Amino acid sequence: MSIQQDELVNKLQQKEAVIGIVGLGYVGLPLMLRYNDIGYRVLGVDVDQGKVDQLNSGKSYIEHISSEKVAKAIGSGFEATTDFRRVAEADAVILCVPTPLNKHREPNMSFVIDTVDSLKPYLREGQVISLESTTYPGTTEEELLPRVQENGLVVGDSIFLVYSPEREDPGNPDFETRTIPKVVGGHTPACLEVGSALYAPAIDQVIPVSSTRAAEMTKLLENIHRAVNIGLVNEMKIVAERMGIDIFEVVDAAATKPFGFTPYYPGPGLGGHCIPIDPFYLTWKAREYGLHTRFIELSGEVNQAMPEYVVGKLMDGLNDHRKALKGSRVLVLGIAYKKNVDDMRESPSVEIMELIEAKGAEVSYSDPHVPIFPKMREHRFDLQSVELSAESLSSFDAVVLATDHDRFDFDLIKRHAKLIVDSRGTYREAADHIIKA
Repeated sequence: MSIQQDELVNKLQQKEAVIGIVGLGYVGLPLMLRYNDIGYRVLGVDVDQGKVDQLNSGKSYIEHISSEKVAKAIGSGFEATTDFRRVAEADAVILCVPTPLNKHREPNMSFVIDTVDSLKPYLREGQVISLESTTYPGTTEEELLPRVQENGLVVGDSIFLVYSPEREDPGNPDFETRTIPKVVGGHTPACLEVGSALYAPAIDQVIPVSSTRAAEMTKLLENIHRAVNIGLVNEMKIVAERMGIDIFEVVDAAATKPFGFTPYYPGPGLGGHCIPIDPFYLTWKAREYGLHTRFIELSGEVNQAMPEYVVGKLMDGLNDHRKALKGSRVLVLGIAYKKNVDDMRESPSVEIMELIEAKGAEVSYSDPHVPIFPKMREHRFDLQSVELSAESLSSFDAVVLATDHDRFDFDLIKRHAKLIVDSRGTYREAADHIIKA
């Protein structure tokens, strides 16, 4: 055991280490709160000056994280900054930056690489660097390792490198950062020991694996499992609909089997920062090994076709009411990617809105969690959420239920909407003005 390893493990165990978190979004912010809550000094780094200013004034910009919690963290020593030089103060540097896909569905590693390049001059002996961003197997070794060692530091001796995939589920009241087991892989056995010491005080259960590649593959398997099964049930939905069978009734019935079945429910497509994106990281990397990941790509095709399927059902419903989609007024209910959160990343609702608008309809939305349509990298709508009332609902030719927030009054919607296209199985009883999609 090197002197640096021994000292760092001791610092982490005694809560004398400074925890640096780079990227203060849906992953980084809960992690900051957890380390702050158990007595560590936490330094947050983000490139967005607006976010940094908001946090330093004690305000949260994520709905399910209260400003009270942020203000408490500020009061007990947390500080946010845009100054990358200050990572030299940190003993642990945890990277929580985005890893999106480009327009060719290939990994866009620019956020990770640019962040590491910005950190490089300020890394020092006795630090542990942990990447939490979802990525393809080999990223930590191929992209981080050479950059971390560029200035003479030796990974596994004077500095330590681990990969530990985030497992956040925004808005899920059943789990929090502390209670979700944490997978950790180190570049060397010494790195793994330091990584385990980093996460053990904050997380109830740490799961060590043999390498950073194994940890990277673990994260992908978790999300590919979900994507493939959602693709399967979405395909089953289309088959069941043609046969006049309610797929939601079928899934509920199958879920009573106490073994060998896990219920997945169909929807309007995949959303969020993981499930629509992560499988394609493995697809891309597998090509390097001459492999074609057919299951992943097929499920991707099925899931990506769901917004068009929903719009097709909307057109059918309007036709039955002697109306064309072109010129109609359509209200999309719920534009966050999942219920009861304000998270818009990769939301299929937005694609549904774009498809409706492209076909000549006037599109609006209602979402109690997203009062103003946010600025997004690839989507532009200058809209505010419509408040639901008998009058507002009846003014639209159709409503599309895309995200089934608990705060929606579904009885009010049912009574006053002229046509409902239900992509979430909310309305189980048949009605002339309700179409299941």
